[in-house]
Amino acid sequence: MPRITRVYTGKGDDGSTSLVGGQRVPKDSVRVIAYGSVDELNSHIGSALSLSLHDDLARALKTIQNDLFHLGAELATREEDKAQLNIPHIEPRHIDALEQLMNRLVDELGPLENFILPGGSTGAAALHVARAVCRRAEREAIALSHHEPIGPLAIKYLNRLSDALFVMARYQNHADGIGEVYWNSRA
Repeated sequence: MPRITRVYTGKGDDGSTSLVGGQRVPKDSVRVIAYGSVDELNSHIGSALSLSLHDDLARALKTIQNDLFHLGAELATREEDKAQLNIPHIEPRHIDALEQLMNRLVDELGPLENFILPGGSTGAAALHVARAVCRRAEREAIALSHHEPIGPLAIKYLNRLSDALFVMARYQNHADGIGEVYWNSRA
């Protein structure tokens, strides 16, 4: 567990940052962009949690925030450095937990009848924003994977998480008694 005694170091003033293995890279490198979006996603989830979400969703999201720290650490570490640094990483159990959560929520919600517009309650709207940021993080992790190897489950986790955030937004609206607003393709 890192001990942080000072938030600023001044080392990044030249536009570079350190990866977990100590390598200096530009702050606009594909790797930094990918784990930066995961951090942004985590912040959006924290913001959504401040909006009095349904208890089941809040519990799940607190676990997901921890999982996202695993993913951020994984993306901030080159594959060749992971074994010696013992970095936490996304495991099949993390993906299984998302799938089980979605199955449970969808069983209660019922099938989706049409595309829905993001919004509804404040909590649901915040979850839709998190979903959109998650999709961007997924795209950026894919872009990184075209340049360097990344953990085998990183992209799958982000893909499943964006689906879970969509279902959670639907569930929050349902819990708040707010009907879904369907996309009107003829408007």
